[in-house]
Amino acid sequence: MSKYEYAIAQTIDDAVRLLNEPGKRNVVLAGGTDIFVALRVNPLWFDRLVDVGRVPEMRQIREDAGLVSIGAAVNFTQAVESPILQKRAPFLVEACKTIGGPAIRNCGTFGGNVANAAACADSLPALVCLETVAHLRSAKGERRIRVEELVTAPHETQIEPGELITHFTFAVPPQDARSCFIKIGRRKAQSISRLSIAVIGNLDRNGKIETVRICPGAAVATPVRFRNVEQMLTGQKPSKELFASAGDQLVAEMIKSTGQRWSTPYKEVALKAIAERALSNIFLQDGSLC
Repeated sequence: MSKYEYAIAQTIDDAVRLLNEPGKRNVVLAGGTDIFVALRVNPLWFDRLVDVGRVPEMRQIREDAGLVSIGAAVNFTQAVESPILQKRAPFLVEACKTIGGPAIRNCGTFGGNVANAAACADSLPALVCLETVAHLRSAKGERRIRVEELVTAPHETQIEPGELITHFTFAVPPQDARSCFIKIGRRKAQSISRLSIAVIGNLDRNGKIETVRICPGAAVATPVRFRNVEQMLTGQKPSKELFASAGDQLVAEMIKSTGQRWSTPYKEVALKAIAERALSNIFLQDGSLC
């Protein structure tokens, strides 16, 4: 690492200034779990690491006026232990529990997970279901963009050079909302996701599905909601038959997006199964099985 420069940002303004210094190819460092892996493949894509892990406001989880805020440098251990997230977004907490082992969760951050934009990133499906907004700062000022729109392809985003994700926000879900996150990996622990799904929704006073948001992970190129399936479910009475049909449509939408690939036969069966399980656990039971 001696060939690289290293700078510590104490504030967000300090970080933006460093990231925009002319003549430097900078990379933001928070936890480093993705950067140090990528260095094995391409050791020459930056000159300097700008460490934002000590910026206080980027390491906070807050709730204010119906809005939850997660700093971009918040790590996944903080998320798992956060009373706010446990109460407001339990399926996001469950997703964070599945990320690597304790060492990875102690270092890996929300900002890094989103900016790296891996198709298998575990936090993204739940963030998309929560309609999470990324807040970015650059020398030009501030802007906001939904996480679902920020990620444009595997390992590609709309983050501009010199721009920094400072935090994420999402509206507190309705009090009666239930959620679920399910992940399939090659083993039970420290596994990269082969497939996952995040679902959140609630029933109306007549016992029909009022709202539902569905986002699979590692099924298509980017984490997006399957809105056609959501529309099919909205206003319907929950049933195993309905959720079986939803699973079939979810699989059809996946194949429409990706085409037939070597992994498709496996994913057809697996995605249908976890979709039916997630929907049943939310709308036919108390949500405690997710």
